[in-house]
Amino acid sequence: MKSILKISTSFGLIIALGLSIYPIDGYERTGIKRLYQIRQMQLDSVRYTRIPAGAYLKTEDIKLNLTSRAGDSIDALLVEDPEFAKKMDRIIPGGNYSTAVLDMTNPDALKYTEHREERGYQPGSVGKIAVLNAVFYQLAKICPDSWEDRVMYLKDIEVSARYWGTGDHHTVPIYDIENDKLRKRQVVASDKFSLYEWLDHMVSVSNNGAASVMYREAMLMAAFKEQYVNLTEEQGEAYFKETPRDSLTNLANTVVNEPLRELGITEDEWRLGGMFTRPAGKYVGRKGGSIGTTRGLMKYLVQLEQGKVIDENSSLEMKRLLYLTDRRIRYAKSPRLDSAAVYFKSGSYYKCDRTKNPNCAKYAGNVFNYMNSVIIVEHPNGIKYIVCLMTNVLNKNSAGAHMYLASKIDDLITDNVDLPEVKEEPYVDSPDEVGDSDGN
Repeated sequence: MKSILKISTSFGLIIALGLSIYPIDGYERTGIKRLYQIRQMQLDSVRYTRIPAGAYLKTEDIKLNLTSRAGDSIDALLVEDPEFAKKMDRIIPGGNYSTAVLDMTNPDALKYTEHREERGYQPGSVGKIAVLNAVFYQLAKICPDSWEDRVMYLKDIEVSARYWGTGDHHTVPIYDIENDKLRKRQVVASDKFSLYEWLDHMVSVSNNGAASVMYREAMLMAAFKEQYVNLTEEQGEAYFKETPRDSLTNLANTVVNEPLRELGITEDEWRLGGMFTRPAGKYVGRKGGSIGTTRGLMKYLVQLEQGKVIDENSSLEMKRLLYLTDRRIRYAKSPRLDSAAVYFKSGSYYKCDRTKNPNCAKYAGNVFNYMNSVIIVEHPNGIKYIVCLMTNVLNKNSAGAHMYLASKIDDLITDNVDLPEVKEEPYVDSPDEVGDSDGN
C-alpha cells in the first residue's frame, strides 16, 4: 500500500483518458506518458482523426492573453459593454441559462457581458479546477523560489490511488506504452501515477477518483509543507487516521476555497464542498456545499489570463493543463471551433425521480439537471474570448444546446471577420464519451 512519494522515471502502464489535455509535445517536459503515443503518431505521419486542427499547438505556443492588463483589478476589466450585451441577449435562450462572455481579442478594448451571472448552480466537474488550483497554490508554498523544483516534483513524485481513487464507475483507457496497446477499466486502488498524470486524468476526463487523489495530496502538502516531498504513504495514511475528522474537514475546505477568496471570488460565487468520491469520505467530511456562478468562474479565468493566479508560471501551466488535445464534447464540440485552440472544462450533475418518469435518462434529470462549460477560445486569426455557461434545463441532455449556443456566440464575436462557412451537424454523443462528477 505504499503510495507516496517515489521518484521514478519508469515506463509501464498509465491512464490515458478520453479527453486528453496538455499539448502533445509535452511528454519530455511533464512525463505524462499518454502524450508519447500521440506524439509518435504525429512524428511517424500516422493519420490521427481524433483531434481537430486546433489541438496541435505546441507547448511554447500557449500564451497568456491579458498580461498587459495585469495591473488592472478584476472589477476594472469586467465592465459590461452595452452594445455587446444587447447582441448577446438576443441569442441566449430563456429559462435557466446563465452566461458570462469576455471578448479579449483586443486587450485594450475588452468587451464583456453577463446574463444571470449571480445565479448559483451545482458546478459538477468544473469544480475540479479548484483542486487543480489548490495543488499549484500549495506547491508555490513548498517551493516559493523555484518554479523548476515545482515542475520536477509534479513530474517525479508518484502516488497511488488507494481507496481515495476508487468508487468512480467511469472507465478510463489504460495505455501500455511498451506494447502500444489500449484498454479501458475503472481506476483501482493499486494504480500509481505521477502528480502530473493524476492532474491530467482529473482535468481531461473528469475522473472523480483522480480528483479525490489530488485533493488528498493538496491537503498533505498543506499539512506537511516542505516535508511533503519526502512523505511516505504510511505517514500520509497515519495522518488521516490520527487527525480528528472535523479538523480534516476544515482543512479540506480551506485548501480548495481559500485560494479562491484571495482572488476576490466570494463564497457565493464559487466554492467546493468536498471530495469527489464516496470512499474518500472515510476521514474527510463535506462542508458548505458546492456552488458556482458564471461571474465567479469568469473572475478566475480572467486572472489566469492576467498571470495573477498564484504567479505567472502557475497560471500558464494550469492553462496548458486545460488545453484540449483530443475529442471535443458539449460546448467545445461546435465545428465553428475546429480550427481554434480551446481550453476547456465541462461538468454535469443530475438527479432523476423515476416515480415521475421511469425513463429519466442520464444527463436529463427531472429533479435537477446541471450542465456547465467554461472555455477559452483562441482562433488562428487572433480572435480570442472566454465563455462561462451554466444551465439547469430539466428532462433534456443539454449537450447539443451547449454546442449550438457555442456556434451562435462564435458567430457573434467573429461577425466582422471573414471566416469560412461551416455546416452545423446534429450533436451526437461519441461512443466513448464519459460523464462528470456524480455528486459533488
